[in-house]
Amino acid sequence: MRVLVHDYSGHPFQVELSGELARRGHDVTHSWCDAHVSGKGNLGGYPDVHFEAIGQGEVVEKLSFGRRLVQELRYGVQLSRQIRRIRPDVVLFGNVPVPMMAIVTCYLVLSRTPWVSWQQDVQGIAMRSFAGTKLGKGFLVFATVAGWIERWCNRRADAIVVISDAFVDVHRKWGTAGKTTVIPNWAPLGELVPTARDNDWAREHDLVDAPNIVYSGTLGLKHNPRLLVQLTRAIRDRGTPAHLTVVTEGPAVEELADEARTLDVPITLLPFQPYERLSEVLGSGDILVVVLDKAAGAFSVPSKTLSYLCAARPVVGLMPDENLAAQLIDAAGGWVGSPDLGSIPAAADWIVDVLADEEEWEKLGQRSRELAEREFELTLCGAKFEEILLRVTG
Repeated sequence: MRVLVHDYSGHPFQVELSGELARRGHDVTHSWCDAHVSGKGNLGGYPDVHFEAIGQGEVVEKLSFGRRLVQELRYGVQLSRQIRRIRPDVVLFGNVPVPMMAIVTCYLVLSRTPWVSWQQDVQGIAMRSFAGTKLGKGFLVFATVAGWIERWCNRRADAIVVISDAFVDVHRKWGTAGKTTVIPNWAPLGELVPTARDNDWAREHDLVDAPNIVYSGTLGLKHNPRLLVQLTRAIRDRGTPAHLTVVTEGPAVEELADEARTLDVPITLLPFQPYERLSEVLGSGDILVVVLDKAAGAFSVPSKTLSYLCAARPVVGLMPDENLAAQLIDAAGGWVGSPDLGSIPAAADWIVDVLADEEEWEKLGQRSRELAEREFELTLCGAKFEEILLRVTG
């Protein structure tokens, strides 16, 4: 079976799935949008997979909606051309923006190419949640239209994979629940491994001596980056000389630097690091933190949480408690609270107590890794995806 897997973001576990499908004997091309700035996976690291990006030489204009719309439509044309050239038996794609999704769906329908929608978020719901708050009220019209398009596209998919049971109710309303399968996301256990706190990357960035609070990943409309600084300030106010390290790119960097200056918090701000060093990045942290706005609810499961668990570190989640990632953090013995200033004191108290008890710190880290090893079993996930892809190709 010739398979094209397109993950717009280029994240680690999607790449690992392509490697697993190739290991099972399929001819796999893995595609991603190089213009989308985010932490990337082991792109190029599987010799039996053909790696081929679109959108090379560009950067997505995330905050300029007119330019971004044009770019995403153009990426839809580029992916359609890639599909036409490769002529796969089936296409699996996820993380794709709605305008791009519309273009590609039209091509797939016209060319009668079977395809599977790997839905990582319900974009229409996410967009409407930001209309009138982080975005103007006029954005509600665009969000409503995007929701219609997203539903239209998924109705034309041969099968749908969602990452949480919370999505199934949406597909019941869309009339697509009958072809929807829940397969939770995972993280590559063999690539993201526990490392010593005092590792090469930590020494290179002078992060060995003070307790280190780490966030690594995208910071966008779904996140309040200032909470990271406020949490670190609260920890320091309790007598623990914590340092904050944030690995990200985009407008949030300036916001973090400004808040750190205002609150007098020592901070290290770094761009996304090479994937082969991500284990060291996460290992440099004493506590790993996730932030996710209430508006994201149950529909956006931050994949960074899955990587954090692999790193064998205690995890703090400032996020909605109905989110699947929050449930994983809780199962690992971490701390979860609402993503607002009111949760900061309790989160800081918990962190200070954990950092003061080395045995408890090690136990929580081990519990995180054990949960990851139970939940992120690639062979089972690969078998489920293979069965779906074979079914839709007949």
